[in-house]
Amino acid sequence: MGMFSESVDVVCTPSGVPLTLNWAGRNFTVCADPVRWYERRQWWAEEQRAPLGSGPGLVDHEIWRVQVRPAGSQADNPGESLTLDLTRHVGSGRWRLLKIHDALLPFRKPESA
Repeated sequence: MGMFSESVDVVCTPSGVPLTLNWAGRNFTVCADPVRWYERRQWWAEEQRAPLGSGPGLVDHEIWRVQVRPAGSQADNPGESLTLDLTRHVGSGRWRLLKIHDALLPFRKPESA
């Protein structure tokens, strides 16, 4: 679908791994092992100064790719799942939705004219 930034509420395990989320008034459950990585941000475009020793959260931001399905839906219906990229702000702990990945649609043979 594309990139954007929207607030989401995320509940994590005690070790900090996303478990459930609430987005656009709907509850979702993480249905596959999430993947985490870090990306560099252009902090110099957003901040006037970089305080000494403030690398995490200023230089890098944490990204999580999660696969979710609506809470209460059946595991045997993969068509209901979504793959989302989320980011967590280190200082505030707030989560934002960055990207919704396009689902793969089944191939349909074109009808003859």
